[in-house]
Amino acid sequence: MSIPDYQSLMLPLLETAADGEEHSKREALDALAKQFDLTEEERKELLPSGNQEIFDNRLGWARTYLKKAGLIKYTQRGRFQITDRGKAVLAKKPAAINVAYLRQFPEFLEFVAAKKAPHDAEPPELPEPTTETPEELLASVSLNLRRQIEQELLARVKACPAEFFERLVVKLLTTIGYGGSLADAGKAIGKSGDGG
Repeated sequence: MSIPDYQSLMLPLLETAADGEEHSKREALDALAKQFDLTEEERKELLPSGNQEIFDNRLGWARTYLKKAGLIKYTQRGRFQITDRGKAVLAKKPAAINVAYLRQFPEFLEFVAAKKAPHDAEPPELPEPTTETPEELLASVSLNLRRQIEQELLARVKACPAEFFERLVVKLLTTIGYGGSLADAGKAIGKSGDGG
């Protein structure tokens, strides 16, 4: 089975806390990994940044969103407990809890809007829900931006004359330590008309 997205973890996480007891994030990680039948490799799979496990990150965001909607509360570092609102939500037996569902709670809307608009301004437009966590979105946007920059840079270099390309290569090679300094080894020896 693949790692569930953070929105798919919201209802199971709330159900984990349904007993009203205080729970640790570690307990929830273990219980939900078992519920979703995750392998040890899937549990250890890292975000593109390499700084955190994907499942841990997604569960963390599910927990944050539930807290911001007032369905759970943090009792101490790394521990949480269901609230009366959370119990009322579970009593309604929702098919799923996701960002769209959480938008019914004013505290969650404030969290999503992040900045308060002036009283005479239009309320801010809320972003569309996504299945990716903020870290995953950043990695995706960063990768796309990098690809665009690579393509633009390559197109610009290709559009330059051959002499520019020769100087660029010599400067690159001396910068990374090949051939000593630019003054000592940085000589383009190409001849006119050789195409660089």
